Amino acid sequence: MTLTITVSDEVRSLAPSFTHLAVEAHGLVNGPSDESSSALLDDATSRLVERLGGRAPHEDPRLAAWRGAYAAFGAKPSRTRNSAEALARRALTDAGLPRINRLVDLYNAISVAHLIPVGGEDTDRIRGAMRLVRATGQEPFPTAAGGAEVVEHPEPGEVVWCDDEAVTCRRWNWRQGTRTGLTEDSVNAVFLLEGLAPMTPGELVAAATELAESLEKMSPGARITLHPAA
Repeated sequence: MTLTITVSDEVRSLAPSFTHLAVEAHGLVNGPSDESSSALLDDATSRLVERLGGRAPHEDPRLAAWRGAYAAFGAKPSRTRNSAEALARRALTDAGLPRINRLVDLYNAISVAHLIPVGGEDTDRIRGAMRLVRATGQEPFPTAAGGAEVVEHPEPGEVVWCDDEAVTCRRWNWRQGTRTGLTEDSVNAVFLLEGLAPMTPGELVAAATELAESLEKMSPGARITLHPAA
């Protein structure tokens, strides 16, 4: 599969400073959360505490920018939080960050340490190009509710990631669908790192480089490619 990622003009008009970088990886070895992936999450939490210096996550300029972007397409940012803010808030609780599987733990750690949204998709389940668009409201979004599989639909005008089959993530990076998420059996993936000013392209590259280095340690021999920020 040739990785193709596009951002619509409507989204760029909504958030002119938006940029993203993709880390494509093939030949990964995943599995249940373990001591090494748990250590990454613990380290990320320590880095988060140091970065915030006693502030609430939404007071950090990076997350404040995401709140502004969410409000611009009609979402209520205090109720529908971007993925980075949601994880940061979770990290600061007594429960701490969830342990999902090794790959998800890794990209969640990068998100928390750098305070940026990071998502991971199983490229073997992606159909066609990945696109960031404003929804019509008719697109299907396969998800789970109450332990059952259900199909929802985004609100008209909502910013969503989708492929040729369905929405893969609602409200930009708020909630990932079940179809393309990384499981313990995933071997090929793309990790999307998303930034808004005041985050710089160089800071986005630094986060992606750290993610790639951790992937190489976790899966020696994996083929990893960083696609330039766009």
